[in-house]
Amino acid sequence: MSRSAWGIAAAVVVAGVLLLAGVLKLARPSDWRAQAAGLGVPKAVASIVPFVEIGVGAVLLVQWRRQAFAWVAVALFAAFTALLGLRLAQGKRPPCACFGALSSRPIGAGHLARNVVFMVMAALAASL
Repeated sequence: MSRSAWGIAAAVVVAGVLLLAGVLKLARPSDWRAQAAGLGVPKAVASIVPFVEIGVGAVLLVQWRRQAFAWVAVALFAAFTALLGLRLAQGKRPPCACFGALSSRPIGAGHLARNVVFMVMAALAASL
């Protein structure tokens, strides 16, 4: 498989993750808002996160300006990871809320590792 094909494949995987996360948050907005508040996400930010995830995911799925939007995905995953890491460092373990109602487990090291994998995939989509 060519480098470009690997980049396309990585973009599709990242798009799927972002689309799923955004749609699941919108499917149960009150649960999302409560979990986001538990993570300490400001209400104004929490209200736009699902739309940003869906927008970036959709653009990556259709491969429009793939490299640029893949870097946006890297930044999103980095921000999410930083927030989770901060809460863990503070000794707090609220539910992740990463995938809406499907994410009811308390945050932990596994969430950080998973996000690092997502960041690597997004970086591959941006650079290949």
